[in-house]
Amino acid sequence: MLAATAARASEGGEGKKEAAGQYVDLSPVALPIVVDGRLINYVFVSVRLNLAPSADSVKWRAKEPYFRDALVRAGHRTPFTNPKNYTVIDEARLKSTMLREARAIGGDKYFTSVTVTSQTPKQRSGLPRPPS
Repeated sequence: MLAATAARASEGGEGKKEAAGQYVDLSPVALPIVVDGRLINYVFVSVRLNLAPSADSVKWRAKEPYFRDALVRAGHRTPFTNPKNYTVIDEARLKSTMLREARAIGGDKYFTSVTVTSQTPKQRSGLPRPPS
């Protein structure tokens, strides 16, 4: 009975690995929040690039600095400011921009989606009120 339980536990562990899929996690990046041309906050964002099953995850993880650089450049070129909340980024815009950037770096067939895994604002108070 103990052997059967151990076998089920190891199968479950392998199943979880398959369910998670292949991905590249980017190191956290500080993205500016800009309102009316003024920097008012930074949001520290962690992003995951989800890879196609056929992609070589080791190869793409080695390219992580290029993806992070593309995110930083895009975030400074046109900040991902959420007009309703200055403590989070505009997640939909970041995802579409980052997917476009990743595909420009590595090709269309390797990247399936982008996930924002965490957002942490530098400031939570003392910010201007967003327009209603």
